[in-house]
Amino acid sequence: MHTAFPLAPKRQVGYHQDQVDAFLDRARSTYEGGAVPDGAITAEEVRRTAFGVRRGGYSPRYVDAAMDRLEEVFFERERRVRVRADGEDQWWDETRQLLSEVRGRLQRPRGKRFRRRGLFATGYRRSQVDAFLDRVAKMFENRELGLAPAEVRDVVFHSQWRGYDEDQVDALLDGVVELILSTR
Repeated sequence: MHTAFPLAPKRQVGYHQDQVDAFLDRARSTYEGGAVPDGAITAEEVRRTAFGVRRGGYSPRYVDAAMDRLEEVFFERERRVRVRADGEDQWWDETRQLLSEVRGRLQRPRGKRFRRRGLFATGYRRSQVDAFLDRVAKMFENRELGLAPAEVRDVVFHSQWRGYDEDQVDALLDGVVELILSTR
């Protein structure tokens, strides 16, 4: 039997094959310009898509790498369409605005960059998020220390009581990925 990706080892879980295949079929239809029953796919949707896991599923490593490439292809295509429609100056103005917003968050003091979760709730471990964002800040200061979009997408933070709000951190990381892709 031929599969789109290698399968996860027997003792490990992998991504649900039907979900991955259905998403990639939609992506292919969007890319080729055909009718897409559930709507066209965007780079942001590719970045936010998560698949269920089960034994006998596709190896996450290979699917994640394909999703990273797919996001970059869709992002570049969307960028070209926007530049054609609004002009390159508008594109760069929006990119500079996003950079300003991200830098503003990065310049906040360690431990206070994001809203903290409630007294009885867990969030991302503040020290880990701050350490990673220090790397991001250095990347913006010195271009040769650049991060790849996959490094930002794949970062994992442990949880802690009263940690950083996950939605805020994830939104900033999405912005960082967008900036990296915008400036290639």
